[in-house]
Amino acid sequence: MARVKRGNKRVQRRKKILGLAKGYRLTKGKLHRQAKEQVIKSLAYAYRDRRQKKRVRRSLWIVRITAAAKLNQFSYSRLMHGLKIAGVDLNRKVLADIAVRDPQGFGQLVEKARQAIG
Repeated sequence: MARVKRGNKRVQRRKKILGLAKGYRLTKGKLHRQAKEQVIKSLAYAYRDRRQKKRVRRSLWIVRITAAAKLNQFSYSRLMHGLKIAGVDLNRKVLADIAVRDPQGFGQLVEKARQAIG
C-alpha cells in the first residue's frame, strides 16, 4: 500500500482548531487534542445558549413587568389579560422597557387594562 503524505492539509486543519481555541487557558489553547475537545464542547454550548438566551431575556422582561405592575397594585396575569382585551398590542420587550424608562406611561397602560377588565 502506498504511503500517503498529507502535505499542508493537516497543518491547515490544526491551525483552524487552534485558531478557534485562541484565548483558552493552559493546554486547551495550545495542544491540538485538548483544543479540539474544548472547541467541540464550546461550539455545542454556543449553539445551546443562543436558544437559552431567548428564554432568559423573556423571563427578565416578565420579572420587570411584574414588578412595575405590583407598584400599581395589579398582577402580571391580570395586566396582560386586560391589555389583550383593551387591544393594546405591545410585546413583553416593549412593556418591560416602558416599565423601566417611563413609570407614568406604564401606569396609564395599567389603568387601560383595569378599565378593560371592568
